[in-house]
Amino acid sequence: MTALNGTWRNWARTESVKPVRVERPATIGAVQRAVLGATRAGLRVKAVGAGHSFTGIAVADGVLLELDELSGIVRVDRERQRVTLLGGTRLFQLPALLRPHGLALENMGDIDRQSISGAISTGTHGTGARYGGIATQVVGVTLVTADGELLTVDEESNPELLPAVALGLGALGVIVEVTLQCVPAFVLEAVERPLPLDDVLEHLDQHNEADHFEFYWFPHTSTAATKTNTRRVTGSPTRPLHPVRAFVDDTVMANGVYRVTCAAGRMAPAIVPRVNALAEKLWSNRSFSDQSHRVFVTSRTVRFREMEYAVPAADVPTVLRELDALVESNGWRISFPVEVRFAAPDALWLSTASGRQSGYIAVHRYFRENHREYFEAAEEIMTRHSGRPHWGKLHTRTAAHLAEVYPHHADFVALRDRLDPSRAFTNAYLDRVLGE
Repeated sequence: MTALNGTWRNWARTESVKPVRVERPATIGAVQRAVLGATRAGLRVKAVGAGHSFTGIAVADGVLLELDELSGIVRVDRERQRVTLLGGTRLFQLPALLRPHGLALENMGDIDRQSISGAISTGTHGTGARYGGIATQVVGVTLVTADGELLTVDEESNPELLPAVALGLGALGVIVEVTLQCVPAFVLEAVERPLPLDDVLEHLDQHNEADHFEFYWFPHTSTAATKTNTRRVTGSPTRPLHPVRAFVDDTVMANGVYRVTCAAGRMAPAIVPRVNALAEKLWSNRSFSDQSHRVFVTSRTVRFREMEYAVPAADVPTVLRELDALVESNGWRISFPVEVRFAAPDALWLSTASGRQSGYIAVHRYFRENHREYFEAAEEIMTRHSGRPHWGKLHTRTAAHLAEVYPHHADFVALRDRLDPSRAFTNAYLDRVLGE
């Protein structure tokens, strides 16, 4: 949300801007009028969601559109299990919206604050070697183009554009409707266990036979905090966490205590290895089952900076070991864990998993610490392994480099030239990653 003084900031406080004006359209027609008004005034226009991207992908120096009021279900196709949502709908609203229809998202990430438009436009994903990110669930999009017209892209209208529009970085227009292919509501059975890191890396293929597998590794330790989720059909019995256990684990320990230890590590870096060793011992060792969204999503209140790259899944063990050597050789003290997730190949032009089985490696730093040296060195490792940066996470790559690692980068740029030749929807970040 934009502050009272007219300045917009993202969640991570890595980006801020004071746009010429802020508009809050509540209808699709109002979005069309806002876009036309901006282009006629020679102003660039951008829609923002939750501001959960760490990059400047949503920065709007001209007209900023807040779409919070453009929210909710437009229609439901029960037979095909498809739901059309207004573009400003937040992910955390979806369970309540989908529950009456017995539906759920096939896969989700561990944060649900984003808008559906922002989530698909940046390539938000969860984990699961047989499952894709949220954008792979998109079967239709309606967006407002630079001339204020509506462009519908689905199986019947302009289907050839769907691989570009489903994950379009906000560079092609303002998304006002998204149609998702859902699945019947289901239960997830979660098992969270600390395991030796070397064993996890050696047997990654076996771990990835599970429906959804991920793990965290605290630098300066030798343990992986693993989470394995198994899908169960609708109506399966559930064993939710007791509210007290959930509060202690997720609110007190994972956020409250961790915030204190991060702050302490910033003031006295020498204690970080001991704190991380304690964290790996205290990391949750539990099993439970619940409705899918309650297991996919976790609460994250400690503010941080993040960079995430997708590398070929087979390269994950090598990259992790190189990161470990990097941290130790530089004598850095890194309090935040490295997160590792997986995704199936897909056919979206700018997806980080486009055309290949992918492993995601995310590095973090507490927001009050300087992240640049660590991130830039880690980025060199990722780049050597044909890494593709997450569009919403910090990175330094430019269009020239990205054109080499994304086979359809040139196709996307050509479509952008066609739909937005005057660059009404651009900003400094998009100029960097797509070319001016």
